[in-house]
Amino acid sequence: MRSRGPKTVILPSAEEANALIKKMRGAVESNENYRTKSLRIHGPVCAKCGRSFDAAHLDQLTVHHKDGNHNNNPPDGSNWENLCIHCHDDEHSRDILGDYLSKTK
Repeated sequence: MRSRGPKTVILPSAEEANALIKKMRGAVESNENYRTKSLRIHGPVCAKCGRSFDAAHLDQLTVHHKDGNHNNNPPDGSNWENLCIHCHDDEHSRDILGDYLSKTK
């Protein structure tokens, strides 16, 4: 068994920490921004069921990444589709159900 003694942690310099914070904030802002871009490109409509959403109910419309990679956010919106929360849940549960059924054969 390894000893659980104290570990020496080397903290980044102030410049390194600021650079890391700036990078992290940029990633968060770009990920939040893709929802706005997707709504502008594709409109406030569910791509699966066709339901339209007004401004008061936009929180029920989500952005689905077609390839499953949340970091793949091309500016043309080709990896996104707007789905209502019900269709989005259905889309992801299909993958789980498909995996389960393929293993039970």
